[in-house]
Parts: sequence; structure tokens; C-alpha cells
Amino acid sequence: MKKLLIVLGIMLVGGVFTAFTLSARSISIVTVAGPFEDVVAALKQGDVNALSRYLDNTVEINIAGKSNSYSKAQAEIILKDFFSKNPVKSFELIHQGGDNSRFGIGNMSTGNGAFRVSFFLQKKGGSMVLNELRFESK
Repeated sequence: MKKLLIVLGIMLVGGVFTAFTLSARSISIVTVAGPFEDVVAALKQGDVNALSRYLDNTVEINIAGKSNSYSKAQAEIILKDFFSKNPVKSFELIHQGGDNSRFGIGNMSTGNGAFRVSFFLQKKGGSMVLNELRFESK
């Protein structure tokens, strides 16, 4: 009987330890999002306010072959116009890379067609800034 209680006690302690370990893992996974992941999430929603948090002082934006460099304020207006005319249905990230600078390439489906989207984040000071966005018609 004593042996049974010891075995059950060990199993109970092991189960509690496992539960805490799994709980801690799921919490840490949730909290590791950074600028790159935030930009991907903003593109999925067509959320200009979330994107603008990362816009550099000057941003190159290319929409369907028309490219220009804009101030942060101008870029916000251009992006609001783009997303109002092209409400996002879905965005799928298909490629990413980089270390100090990060880039992502994805496919975006909108109410007015599909776009191949490329974006580039560059380390500036202690943070990452979005300095280029491309929306190419598919």
C-alpha cells in the first residue's frame, strides 16, 4: 500500500510539473512577437495604424509599378488609400529572411485582385523600421 501511495505521489508531482512546463511554453510563445510578426499581422488585416508604428521617416512604396519615396505621413495616406480600395481578404507569407535586416514576401488577396507583397525592415538605432513596401499585381 505504501509503495502504491509513493508511486501515485510521484505521478501527481510529475503531472503538475508537466502542466506548469507546458503552460510556461505557451506563454513564452505568445510573447515573442516582434516588428516582423507585427508587420505580417498588419498586412493580414490591412491595418495601416499598425503598419505606421514601424514606418521609417522615408518609405519607398511601389504599387502596381508606380514607385516613389514618401515621408511617413504621406506613406500613411498612400497606404490608407490602397487598403480602402483593396480590402484585404487574406495574406499568406511565403518567404522571409535576413538577420539585421528582415524581408518578407507574400501573396495578398483583396477585393480588387491579387498582389505579391514584399516588405523590408531595417535596423535603425535600437529598433526595426519598415523602409520599403511593394504591392505588385498578380
